[in-house]
Amino acid sequence: MRFSLRFNNDLPLHQYVVLATAAERAGFDQFWVSNDLFLRSAPVILAAVAQATTRIHIGSCILNPYTIHPAEIAMFAATMDELSGNRFNLGLAAGAGEFLKWVGIEQTKPLVMMRETITAIRALLRGQRVVFDGECLRWTGEAYLRFTAPRVTPIYLGAMSAGMLRLAGELCDGALPLLFPPEHYFGVRPLVKEGLRNRPTRDPSRNAGGEFDFAACIWASLDEDREAARWALAQKVAYYGHALSPMIYKRLGVRREDFRPIEQALMVERNEDQAVSMVTDAMLRIGVVGDADDLVARLRPLVEAGAEHISFGPPLGPDPLKAIELLGREVLPRLVSTDGHR
Repeated sequence: MRFSLRFNNDLPLHQYVVLATAAERAGFDQFWVSNDLFLRSAPVILAAVAQATTRIHIGSCILNPYTIHPAEIAMFAATMDELSGNRFNLGLAAGAGEFLKWVGIEQTKPLVMMRETITAIRALLRGQRVVFDGECLRWTGEAYLRFTAPRVTPIYLGAMSAGMLRLAGELCDGALPLLFPPEHYFGVRPLVKEGLRNRPTRDPSRNAGGEFDFAACIWASLDEDREAARWALAQKVAYYGHALSPMIYKRLGVRREDFRPIEQALMVERNEDQAVSMVTDAMLRIGVVGDADDLVARLRPLVEAGAEHISFGPPLGPDPLKAIELLGREVLPRLVSTDGHR
């Protein structure tokens, strides 16, 4: 059983070092940081975390090939493995179209782009010249790393659509599906398994180590003070709610239009309190709010169904450091006991 933490890139840099070292002490296996536009730079954050830790694996969740060129992503992955002693995991995805519009980028052919990006990055990390004449990437024979990468960095795909989930199983070392709400696990897992069935028996492009890592990614806000926990999760829902997929809105029983006034209050009027106050209980079902008992109750069915990696995502709670300690002390042992092994 694996456990990981995921954070948005909206905190002061020094806090990530504090949180990552606490996660390492608490027994977490991985520590992921997002790279959302106009917030802090995840590559810088992850470099700082790598130098402050010794055991925990660190990862990007996610980098996209529209705002960062795949060649530069490969450079970053190889350099992070050098820095961390091969503790880096490369999380990729197509990004959120709503956010890419802010900088005038159209999210064209996302499934094709991701397949070509993964293939090209893997080849670069293997030391190959990547002559590529694809639908999205067109590279010459001069496309190769001018240094030897320490290894072929494990690639995880941040997948939400059916096509991306299948691609993750077919081509990647792991998946980072956002389970909005957590019960969506039961709809996601079969799609990843479809992709796994299409995986080449001998695939020289993949990293050689380990089995496929399906990280069941949830949002959680943990605190004994339920109102404080609610506010912390509502803050995240207010920021990201307008950029979710139609499938998620349908699961939650809400509409994209329901988030437009929230988006207006937060992004345009910059009135966070007003935006958070408009987040409804139905919207909050996207994640889990409450104490350790609430969290275990929502996650136990996933573990009993075979989930082997639970990834706790933002905000974790009104006090993330306290939440890490609570998770390590009161939640992880109970989930391991449900699973029967570590």
